[in-house]
Amino acid sequence: MDYGKLRLNIEAILEKKGISKNQVCKELDIPRTNFNRYCQNEFQRIDAELICKLCYYLKIEVGDLITYCRPEEE
Repeated sequence: MDYGKLRLNIEAILEKKGISKNQVCKELDIPRTNFNRYCQNEFQRIDAELICKLCYYLKIEVGDLITYCRPEEE
């Protein structure tokens, strides 16, 4: 059964705030390859600690970062 997917809005938020991926990875000590997978929505599981770090660093709410897409919207 397809229940839909979660999408992370990282790239749009970084662009809007004028923050580079390199800056985020350096300041939050996140491996760039892992971060790229999240930015491209190519992940199987979401790391709760990473989500908390991003929300804190970017001064956003979880709902700003994560969008639920129903199966018919994919």
